[in-house]
Amino acid sequence: IFRKIKEDFKMSGNKNLMSENLKTEIAKELGVYDVVKRDGSWGNVSAKKCGSMVAKAIEIANRSV
Repeated sequence: IFRKIKEDFKMSGNKNLMSENLKTEIAKELGVYDVVKRDGSWGNVSAKKCGSMVAKAIEIANRSV
């Protein structure tokens, strides 16, 4: 899974920092994805949960270096 996540970081380019695949995987791991799935968007995910997702993405990136 880490190889796939590393590829997602590379593929995300400059437009978005995280690909949809990476966001989805992290959201599932942190138990946030049910909100996204229910609402159909990331808009109702709290800022605190988004911050946790960013922290997790940074942790994954640091492990893959």
